[in-house]
Amino acid sequence: MPHSDTALPVRLDRRSGTPLAVQLADALRESAATGHLRGGDRLPSTRALANRLGVSRTVTSAAYEQLHAEGWIAGRHGSGTYVTTSPPRDRPARGLVIGEAPGRPDLLDLSPGVPWADGLDRAAWRRAWRAAADAPPLSRAHRAGLFDYRAVIAEHLLRHRGLSAGTDSVLATAGTTAAVIEIAGAIFRPGDVIGVEEPGYQRAVQALTSAGLKTVPVPVDGEGLRPDAVPRGLRAVYCSPAHQYPMGSRMSAARRVQLVERARAEDFLLIEDDYDGELRFDVAPLPLLAALAPDVVVHLGTTSKILTPTLGAGWMVAPPEVAAAVLEYRDRVGTRPSPAGQRVLIELARHGDLGRHLRKLRRELSERRSMLTGALYAGGIPVLGDDAGAHLMVPLDSAAEERDKVRAAEAVGIRLDHLGRHFAGTPTAYGIPLAYSGCSREALADALETLVGLLRPGVIHKRPVG
Repeated sequence: MPHSDTALPVRLDRRSGTPLAVQLADALRESAATGHLRGGDRLPSTRALANRLGVSRTVTSAAYEQLHAEGWIAGRHGSGTYVTTSPPRDRPARGLVIGEAPGRPDLLDLSPGVPWADGLDRAAWRRAWRAAADAPPLSRAHRAGLFDYRAVIAEHLLRHRGLSAGTDSVLATAGTTAAVIEIAGAIFRPGDVIGVEEPGYQRAVQALTSAGLKTVPVPVDGEGLRPDAVPRGLRAVYCSPAHQYPMGSRMSAARRVQLVERARAEDFLLIEDDYDGELRFDVAPLPLLAALAPDVVVHLGTTSKILTPTLGAGWMVAPPEVAAAVLEYRDRVGTRPSPAGQRVLIELARHGDLGRHLRKLRRELSERRSMLTGALYAGGIPVLGDDAGAHLMVPLDSAAEERDKVRAAEAVGIRLDHLGRHFAGTPTAYGIPLAYSGCSREALADALETLVGLLRPGVIHKRPVG
């Protein structure tokens, strides 16, 4: 017979260096393996267990998620969480249950770059995949991407980004980094010098340097990349003007015009990464660089931040000579963007699901942003870059403070990013890029009090807290 409100032999040591969520998962796993917990036993809710143990619900939720992923527990809709009847045969080694990899499932992830995938309408998602699967198999790859996909992107750019781009000027890509790799191979030669934002998107920087190009840092401030600091003699400048990654600043209109004028005068290319440009709050849209100067701008976008990386679908709008060179590069190396994700996006757009999701996404993230900034401001914590995108920046005074707060957060089951890792050179600014899209709203709300305590200026954490 299943047990209700099973007594759990759990003791958590707040003085230990082991995060509380890890301790809890270990204790429950041990109980199931030794038979103290039996198949069919119902576990307390995460909220009830958190109250019983005197910890944040973030801790109990993270422990349950880990055990669910391993197969030790399972949820039953409307009735709770139960120990599985048949636990895994091969018990994971303790050191391998939760590693130090970026994907640790025991942590509430508040680092940037993770979309609100749970917000996708699952019925629409399934319908789009079924319809995509009904299309006949291709006998040859489409080097530029499916025509209907490019038409959908052209409509999307016009409606949501104010960019008038004909279907023929849009190329499908496998995402932003893949597009940067193609541009590097198609347009530039080893040794060419490319300006990159500092701090900036290091994956794009690595894509450029891996192609044999030399990158030079261009500083970023509260108005985005500084055009006056762009050195001469460049072949291109890579930037994210809509919502700078990771600082969160929006490039001002004056700077956009100044940067475009320099690109034209000095004959260099602008690579505009618009990775979450569809997301803005309480501010009027600023003109895309591609709208100001389609002759010198390559515009890049992706579905990874507004939908999910599952699709592996992005786009490029480029001057004709750049687009032609990219297509020649694809022919030369044999790469093509996968049509599967393109077909799914076509179906989402055909039924209006794409537009509905974007409206829902903006409302949801706007409300989350208000909830998060309200708590931070009330706690006396300064905030930057909160008028667009899906993350904001909490500035700090030193690298030591960054390390302290990241470690303290991990000890209570929260993953935080830090600004230092986004510099190619020596960091000159410090802070926590704080995202609010990659978790549930409930989990974010549960973590607010703990988060404010962690990020409050001047607070030094001597040991893990819970």
